[in-house]
Amino acid sequence: MLHIDSRVREKAEARDDTEVIESADDDDEDDDDRPARRLTNQEQAERLRVQVDTVGQLGKPGERIQNVISVGMLTEGWDARTVPHIMGLRAFSSQLLCEQVVGRGLRRTSYEIDPKTGCFPAEHVNIFGIPFTFLPHEGGDAVVPPPPPPKSRSEPVPDKRAFEITWPNVFRIEPTWTPRLTLDIAATALLLLDALETPTIAQLAPVVEGKPDVSRLTEIQLDGLAGRMQTVVFETARDVFDQMAPTWRGPRELLIAQLVPLVEAFLASDRISIVPAIFQADSKRRRILLTLNMSKIVRHLWGAIRDENTTALTPVFDSDRPIPSSGDMLPWFTGRPWAETMRSHVNRCVYDSTREASEAFALDRHPDVVAWVKNDHLGFDIVYGFDGAVRTYRPDFLIRLATGTTLVLEVKGQDSPQNEAKRRALDEWTRAVTDHGGFGRWTWAVSRKPGDFADHINAAMRR
Repeated sequence: MLHIDSRVREKAEARDDTEVIESADDDDEDDDDRPARRLTNQEQAERLRVQVDTVGQLGKPGERIQNVISVGMLTEGWDARTVPHIMGLRAFSSQLLCEQVVGRGLRRTSYEIDPKTGCFPAEHVNIFGIPFTFLPHEGGDAVVPPPPPPKSRSEPVPDKRAFEITWPNVFRIEPTWTPRLTLDIAATALLLLDALETPTIAQLAPVVEGKPDVSRLTEIQLDGLAGRMQTVVFETARDVFDQMAPTWRGPRELLIAQLVPLVEAFLASDRISIVPAIFQADSKRRRILLTLNMSKIVRHLWGAIRDENTTALTPVFDSDRPIPSSGDMLPWFTGRPWAETMRSHVNRCVYDSTREASEAFALDRHPDVVAWVKNDHLGFDIVYGFDGAVRTYRPDFLIRLATGTTLVLEVKGQDSPQNEAKRRALDEWTRAVTDHGGFGRWTWAVSRKPGDFADHINAAMRR
């Protein structure tokens, strides 16, 4: 058993190294005659880390550990969703801390609607030794939760190996840039900035016991952000530079020197539409709006520069798992609607909407579809960037056509700036994988209305 108490460890680390004396390996019962040696604080911390990292692994320091007790760490950094029991074994300093601990057992595990009530079913957690004055009662008759409804099992079928679909596991895509950057301002897409959708005041309040104190609310007028136009140009160029620098092969000074005039020309052009007109006419208001929408400008401008100056797209593959397959999917259970499949390696297709149900039904019967699979628990992800963060995107279907082309199909009724970023990343992914030449031809499409997937299949067949 490994007992981790952060307060005890802090006291141990505060001691002088000469005060800490332990045996070289007190987990080994056969080495009782081995002389004890002094462990430094750093060695103790490293030893504890190795034990925790190797719990249950044969031949490792944590081999014999069967239980790990964490004291005072349940209130944060806890990602488990299936916690059926919580037992309090320590004193709590506040009621809020009790609420935080019990909240770790109340994370919802199922989002399936109860057809009788139209609401989520109640979920339960058994709590012992923790007083909660905010609950209606403590103790009393225990509530016995009803048995969970039966779940359906989705898994690959060995007898349907002919419908297996594989794909390259792309870690990232590196563009190859032209040495001399250019930007056709007239051909650049129009960027709309609406002042009504831009915040002009930020409200701040100190947080007391987890809640904002509105009595001490202060406001920050964002019009103080208006600097010189040259400052806006340099800050925008800096952010575009941060996006391009990791894949730029030339001198970094050359890159920033080329970006500044391109950014300056775009910001001064008519390819930025600002509404209402008063923000376009007044130079100070225009600078404020450009500053507050800088992330949107950077995303728009970087996409335009990338499209015009990319000569090649090179996929970088995950060396640990370069070619995943639909056969790698582990069995999983769900209570959502499903139907048996005919041309899919996976036995069942689980539906997220009626649109997906109709698409899956038609895919199983389309004459040009050789194999298909719903991208659910497969691990086929597209990496993309949005608002300065790296995210992952999971398209809905992988379809292998009679021509050998693999079609990545997304079922989407509406679009948004984030969805546009997903489409751009998916387009780059399919072009890079196709140009690589080792994985066949790949293409993509978005089904925006029921029944149009057949048109996308026909278009992919013609290409």
